Amino acid sequence: MKKHRSILPGFGLTMGYTSLYLSLIVIIPLGGLFWKSATLPWPDFKQALTDPELLSSLKVTFGLSLAAATINAVLGFIVAWTLVRYPFPGRRLVDGLIDLPFALPTAVSGITLATLYANNGWLGNLGGNLEHLLHLSTGSLRLLNFTAAYTKIGMLLALIFISFPFIVRTLQPALADLDPEVEEAAASLGASRSQSFFRIILPAVLPALLTGFSLAFARAVGEYGSVIFISSNKPMDSEITAHMIMKEVENNQIARATTLGLVMLVVSFAMLAAINTLQWWSTRRVKAGAV
Repeated sequence: MKKHRSILPGFGLTMGYTSLYLSLIVIIPLGGLFWKSATLPWPDFKQALTDPELLSSLKVTFGLSLAAATINAVLGFIVAWTLVRYPFPGRRLVDGLIDLPFALPTAVSGITLATLYANNGWLGNLGGNLEHLLHLSTGSLRLLNFTAAYTKIGMLLALIFISFPFIVRTLQPALADLDPEVEEAAASLGASRSQSFFRIILPAVLPALLTGFSLAFARAVGEYGSVIFISSNKPMDSEITAHMIMKEVENNQIARATTLGLVMLVVSFAMLAAINTLQWWSTRRVKAGAV
């Protein structure tokens, strides 16, 4: 029997390169993480998993990451919709600024945000700066102060900043493929704007929105550079798990650090699996509706 040849040649070679690359970048490092964690004695391993400081840092890390991804899902949708649907002066400039968090080092982002939102920063002391500019001394403008540095609000702002592009860049192609004539047809049939949004627009772009949400969430969970400069890093309060891992590495507790990293890996994988399952389900619903 004649062997069926693929139309696209080079499968064996490309598959070999793919397997080698994934092994070097993903499989081997993760295997090393499991192997090094296994060297920790069981009592120490159990103590590391039940450490109240670890549980508190996980709550802060994943809670703020979910909040940042959720906020970006809403605001990112609005920005993507504006960039796709409305021509306006400076649109290319605004579109280019979306990628700024990609190019900006995360440490620079954290330092900048901490400077802006500190007690004496431009935004942290906005009311005081305005009073000084206007030569006032009433103190009435002090309500405009937004001191968020070294608080959880500041940490949330940092996570929103670094994960924002993922939502916009994922939604833009989906919104561009959405034909405006479908919305016009719905409006001609008597559908309100809210009905058109929830029954036509949102179901069509929901898979892309969930993809952007999962990317933004994953990016926020693994963030260290920007958060570390705007957080107070106080244990049991505003400490993230990445900072705990760094402290263990500095104390030469490598096995304990890899154990904490393993905990983050398992929790992140479980949450991303749930999000991807929801994305798969929504994609099936969209395809079923199209049929």
